[in-house]
Amino acid sequence: MEPKPALRLHSRHTGETLDLRRSQRGGETVLELSGTLPPHQEGPPLHLHTREDEEGRVIAGVLSVQIGNRRAEARPGESVQLPRGVPHRWWNAADQPLAFEGVARPLVDLDRYLQAVFEVLNAGPAGRPPLLYLAHVALRHRHTQRVLLAPPAVQSVLFPALKALGTALGRYRGDAWPGTPGRITGAP
Repeated sequence: MEPKPALRLHSRHTGETLDLRRSQRGGETVLELSGTLPPHQEGPPLHLHTREDEEGRVIAGVLSVQIGNRRAEARPGESVQLPRGVPHRWWNAADQPLAFEGVARPLVDLDRYLQAVFEVLNAGPAGRPPLLYLAHVALRHRHTQRVLLAPPAVQSVLFPALKALGTALGRYRGDAWPGTPGRITGAP
């Protein structure tokens, strides 16, 4: 039986690719991930998942990772554990491309969140995502995914204000805006 095709995400700013596929393991739905990141590029900013654990294995290159207050590196064949509720981020500080694979379990909404975030980030200039759309995504997934760019107290005021502004300006009409729920299908 042929495996289902993956949902491919691509960052036009960093060159990161991420393939996502849902599967069943031990009676639970998991998200299989595989991806690449060019040399000297940042992965996602500091973030956490409140209900999903991630584990990953390096296929090629060197993965630099921050898990809580600890920093580490993983080389080909080595794995990293990213437990739910623990802030983490990763990047490629090496001179060769990074390739990795992993799984997030139990799958809640990480695939839909990543699809929306990639869409929003690709819609703006490097390092300057369209905040009205980013706020919409952050609020939709606030119970399961958190980006830690600003303190939670600031985000709890800023994101609702930005979403209210986006609504007043008509930015969320139809399905043509970055990260719209109408186009976010998640992984196959």
